[in-house]
Amino acid sequence: MEVRHLTEEVAVSPQISVADIEAIAAKGFRSVICNRPDGESLDQPDYAEIEAAARKAGLEFRYQPIVGGQLGIEDAEEFGKSLDELPRPIFAYCRSGTRCATLWSLSQAGQLPADDILQSARNAGYDMSAFADYLRSR
Repeated sequence: MEVRHLTEEVAVSPQISVADIEAIAAKGFRSVICNRPDGESLDQPDYAEIEAAARKAGLEFRYQPIVGGQLGIEDAEEFGKSLDELPRPIFAYCRSGTRCATLWSLSQAGQLPADDILQSARNAGYDMSAFADYLRSR
């Protein structure tokens, strides 16, 4: 399992397994967000399996599936709402972590300086430069 921190309280990751939940809880995360729709690939576990393991481990869980290439501002706003509502630190995952990092970046527009958002994403291994103009316009 790869954990890529965007901030001290928000991390993203490529696809996880049920077996990863114990390690996520042991690292101190209190919530998990799944941004990957079921059925994207044959080898991925259903979100409900991961949700059940997360809840059993005492973690909050939120399912916000985003189809690759169809992420919109309203999705980022919903992700931002989850960040506000869920106990922190928060662990979010999708196929590669990119959707989660994009959702986080767009949700922070107007709350953090654009250059800080871009650098945080870059430090975690995600290039959000395609959204730089949007981030700077907020």
